[in-house]
Amino acid sequence: MSLWRNQVLLLLGVCMLLSACASQPDTSRYCGTVSGYSEPDREQNLYHVVVTHLNGKPVISKPNYQLSPGVYEFTLAELIDSPTLKVRLAARTPKVLSVKVEANQRYHIAARFNTDKVYRGNNTAFWEPEVWLTEEHECELPEIK
Repeated sequence: MSLWRNQVLLLLGVCMLLSACASQPDTSRYCGTVSGYSEPDREQNLYHVVVTHLNGKPVISKPNYQLSPGVYEFTLAELIDSPTLKVRLAARTPKVLSVKVEANQRYHIAARFNTDKVYRGNNTAFWEPEVWLTEEHECELPEIK
């Protein structure tokens, strides 16, 4: 009986050791996606934006940015083509949007055209950048070799 008991204890010890050594999920490849490709709802006064900078560094705008979880600063230029927009070209300056990216989430970004009054001249308050839709979306960064 003691031989059997020793074998069982040895087997339990090995199992505990193996479970302690089991690998944890590789969280370094988790990501979220910031997207500007979807057509925003014009009835909600939402328009496309172009990403010009990410965290202060110039980028070529693209439909999706797959990013590790964290906070990112997007510099955006609006593409508002409403006939009611009366500001000068000089007022159409880029603005910064901060996005807290979480794993397996997609954030759709847009420009909200403020229609509370008629904006004229050099008034830059005619628009604000925003995340207009957040949704579940599987995301995994490519493996670095």
